[in-house]
Amino acid sequence: MQLYFWCIVHQKTAIMKKLTQLTLVLLGCIVSTLCFSQQPFNNCTAAFLNDKMVVDKYTSKGRCLMTTKTTGKLTVCTVNLSPTTSKRVDPIPFRVAIRDSHTQTLMILSKADVKQIDIQRVLAKCRKGDHIVLLTTNNQYAMPHNEILIQ
Repeated sequence: MQLYFWCIVHQKTAIMKKLTQLTLVLLGCIVSTLCFSQQPFNNCTAAFLNDKMVVDKYTSKGRCLMTTKTTGKLTVCTVNLSPTTSKRVDPIPFRVAIRDSHTQTLMILSKADVKQIDIQRVLAKCRKGDHIVLLTTNNQYAMPHNEILIQ
């Protein structure tokens, strides 16, 4: 009888060990998948004025310039980049700040996220030499050209 009882307990213990190991492996797979799927800065974005990209070249030497008389709607969108064209895809939420040319102080202009903003509303707070700084609100969006110089 004791031997029978020992066999049943041993079988249950072996099953529990295997079940625990399987659960830990499954949990490890789920955690690693979640970690890999949340890599930051994996979507390229750019600033657009109406339908035209603000940066002159989407390269490390690209420049964003704007005059105080510019009009239109400013948006930040994800982009599909190719050697010949850059196509805007989806607008994303962003915030706007202004960097003062004399003190380098940043002043937040939009306290809430926006998907578009009238550029004249922003330029009304700027002087020549200031920078408009565009801030993404999610770390999945890379925005290498996030400052626009006001001429």
